[in-house]
Amino acid sequence: MQFNSIDFAIFFPIVLIVYFVIPKKLRAVFLLAASYYFYMSWNAKYALLIAFSTIATYLSALMFRRFEKHKKLILAACIIVNLAILFLFKYADFAIDTLNLILSHFGTVRIGARLGFLLPVGISFYTFQALGYIIDVYRGDVEAERNIIKYALFVSFFPQLVAGPIERSRNLLGQIRNIEKICVWNAKAVTSGAILMVYGLFMKMVIADRASILADKVFNNYRIYGSVELILALIVFGIQIYCDFSSYSMIAIGAARIMGFKLMENFNAPYFATSIKDYWSRWHISLSSWFKDYLYFPLGGSRKGKSRTMVNVMIIFLVSGLWHGANLTYILWGAIHGAFRVVEDLTLPLRQKAALRLHVRTDTFSHRLWQSIFAFLVVTFSWIFFRSATITDAFIYLGRIISRPDPWVLFNDGLYTLGLKRPEMNILIVSVVILFLVDLIREKKKMTIDKFLMEQNLWFEWLVIIGLILMILTFGKYGPAFDAKQFIYFQF
Repeated sequence: MQFNSIDFAIFFPIVLIVYFVIPKKLRAVFLLAASYYFYMSWNAKYALLIAFSTIATYLSALMFRRFEKHKKLILAACIIVNLAILFLFKYADFAIDTLNLILSHFGTVRIGARLGFLLPVGISFYTFQALGYIIDVYRGDVEAERNIIKYALFVSFFPQLVAGPIERSRNLLGQIRNIEKICVWNAKAVTSGAILMVYGLFMKMVIADRASILADKVFNNYRIYGSVELILALIVFGIQIYCDFSSYSMIAIGAARIMGFKLMENFNAPYFATSIKDYWSRWHISLSSWFKDYLYFPLGGSRKGKSRTMVNVMIIFLVSGLWHGANLTYILWGAIHGAFRVVEDLTLPLRQKAALRLHVRTDTFSHRLWQSIFAFLVVTFSWIFFRSATITDAFIYLGRIISRPDPWVLFNDGLYTLGLKRPEMNILIVSVVILFLVDLIREKKKMTIDKFLMEQNLWFEWLVIIGLILMILTFGKYGPAFDAKQFIYFQF
């Protein structure tokens, strides 16, 4: 069920009404049923995978205390089983194709055909959320949850079930444990959540889905375009994926907040970042922090010398790339970010000395602007590999940017042949300006759009909200003639 669908527009108000009026003791049971219905509306049989992951991690956590001497073995078995399921459905075909390709070079018989399993929506998200819980219990950071209903709700909570944010047990499970004490009908929370949901729908339906038209057309036919179109498509894709993914998190956070739950922030104006390190502290925060806590630190973090630190950083980014998809393009995308991250750390002392000798003031707007531009260029460059179907496509795309200059398309209306005619392009430009202003407020005032608007005069708050709703209704991409786009991160 998509957040930008009629089904969800019917489903969510019904859930709210029932949730607000039922007895407190029934809240967890009802939300669990609603969450499974939400997921099963996509593919009912794959709900068995969530149930299995839930039961496996639930029982493993309870076994820690009873079988204290075998805690490590229980933890290892639980992690292996969950990752094996993830591998089977997400990576098995990729592994088979890769091995067949390698074997073909040696004239060896192929190991077999692809399995062809349909990728379960959100499997990477709920698997990591469940594994985070079992590791937290193992470490003693949280108590094992004995109420299977409440734990199952933690794993399957519908607002963030299929595309995050990847919640921690200390946060979401702690709230679910006290679900009977949550204050419902909280006007401030409802208003805040509603603003986030409206702005999220604006980002998705007005910006992301419109940007996808241009990005898809150029990337799918990149061999016929020159430098300007290819660079424009790359920038537009960067805007598309940011608005698409951030909008899901924002709608999820807003929906949960209306019901009285507080989910973690997942994006913080990432294109204002001044380095790759800074970028990853702002982009997909829940995943970055998950890898940091459950992989980077166990590998030794930065405690075992510079060489080991660099290796650990590269491992994190390579795994992050693989997490995003079973394709070499994603791994290379992760490697690019990891390499720039390592180079940043290695060259930091040299850059600081150069700034002192050249009398470059690093506390100025101009210096920060240059840093942000450079980080943006690196991130934008890396999107070539993220978006391309194969590594070969990515390098051909890059080669055409370098070898096919066509500045004349800026003056002959050639850009309006890329799927968006002049009115549609103008709508996209205006919408991106709004996006920039909202992120600028987040950057300068450290305030999300809901908090900023709720501090303004009532007339201004409602003017902005009504304006966003009108833009969604007027310029949003939906209707019988439009192939509604699912959220990009559903496939991860």
